[in-house]
Amino acid sequence: MTTQTVGERVRAARKIAGLTQLQLANRAHMSLSLVKKVEQGTTPASPAFIAACARVLGLGVAYLTSQPYPVQSRDEHKVHSVIPALRREIAAYLLPPTSEVAPRSIRDLAEAVKHASTLRQSASLDQLGVELPPLLAELRAAVHHYEGVERERVYGLLAEAYAAAGQIAYKLGYADLSSLTTERVEWAAARSGDPLAMAAADFYRAGELIATAEWRGALDYLDTARDAIADRLRTDDEAALAMHGVLHVKSGLAAARAGDADLSDAHLAEAQHAARHVTRGSDYYRLAFDTDSANIWAVGLAVERRDGTEAVKRAAAIEPFGPTAPRERVGHHWIDLARGLQLHGDRSGALEALFRARQIAPLQTRYHPQVRETVATLAESDRRRTDTLSGFARWVGLAGV
Repeated sequence: MTTQTVGERVRAARKIAGLTQLQLANRAHMSLSLVKKVEQGTTPASPAFIAACARVLGLGVAYLTSQPYPVQSRDEHKVHSVIPALRREIAAYLLPPTSEVAPRSIRDLAEAVKHASTLRQSASLDQLGVELPPLLAELRAAVHHYEGVERERVYGLLAEAYAAAGQIAYKLGYADLSSLTTERVEWAAARSGDPLAMAAADFYRAGELIATAEWRGALDYLDTARDAIADRLRTDDEAALAMHGVLHVKSGLAAARAGDADLSDAHLAEAQHAARHVTRGSDYYRLAFDTDSANIWAVGLAVERRDGTEAVKRAAAIEPFGPTAPRERVGHHWIDLARGLQLHGDRSGALEALFRARQIAPLQTRYHPQVRETVATLAESDRRRTDTLSGFARWVGLAGV
């Protein structure tokens, strides 16, 4: 099975829409040179490029990335087979429980949700997918079982569990289901009585806006989210400070993809300042924001604005990650660094970084669209491709590389 790159799908969609490369470039607010290079396969399609093209062409991002990717093995079928059960439970969020069996205590439920979040942060998508549907069903039953403050606590746990479900859907390429889980996070958080849970929901909503190239809207939305928790910052609330910081890095992402490097750096500076006052290893609202997280974002934000040299420079300056840094985030760092090294012209370093990402978080790496883009472009730019590169390409599911 031949796998199309994003560039090939953009070219085909552009021609169907009757657009020239110059027209697409102008409407998507990017250079003609970039459009040509991506279509030729000599430059990887960044998330910003993909989102902008999808918006102009009237297509979903998932169409251009070919997600979810075709299932080609029994192991892959096992990973994807959890999606129908997850989809059913997400759809059933308003239904009363179907069993008269009382849910566990709130303390036990909190431990179960914590375990699910730990699986998510370790990028154990297969195991998480098996455990989440029955846990979501039990939390749904608990909402009907408990009352008052205890019910609000259950809603908070439900918001966290929905966020974990959203990461499964997002990482496996089910964009529609991922968007739906964001709505569920917002719905549950709004009933939790917890302003910081609502701010965490805003973080995920901003991600949805960014993914659809609504970058300026995301920036405004995140400004409002930070304003909503401003009073908590005045009380030296570390959880609020961590939330403030993570909302700033999300703003940095929106600004970077909008092409505003100065604004992205300004938000990053605010986030780094907040991180220095947050205990390392903290995991408030399962967003794992601390100095390690801020350092990972610093590299990633440079990559998002296509500044590979700055990304490599920032990566070289950061301290080794602590033992509490989630494998999900550390693995993503190596994916980002691979992209930065490629932009910097270090192709062998880029491939080495991808192997590091695979070692740390294999499922996340295999299904990440930017991994495929990086590998495909490495192969296109090096006709003397090595067996190592070809083997990695086959592992991620790229045929003919």
